[in-house]
Amino acid sequence: MGKSIFYHAGCSVCVSAEQDIVNLIGSENVEIVNIGEDRSRINEAENAGVVSVPALVTPNGNALHINFGASMADVKG
Repeated sequence: MGKSIFYHAGCSVCVSAEQDIVNLIGSENVEIVNIGEDRSRINEAENAGVVSVPALVTPNGNALHINFGASMADVKG
């Protein structure tokens, strides 16, 4: 099974959710992507179905939106 990918933008809501995700599924099972810092991955996140962050994309391709930190439009500026 592949890793999940957790996309976030670095806000306090996102960082808190990141800590919870890592505690729940383990750091070895998730790739953390801060699209606020690595803007080259914004298109990847959108293509995976991410419409707001924080969001977890599962190995099966499901985009799970967690709480609400920012819309992708806000992240893209």
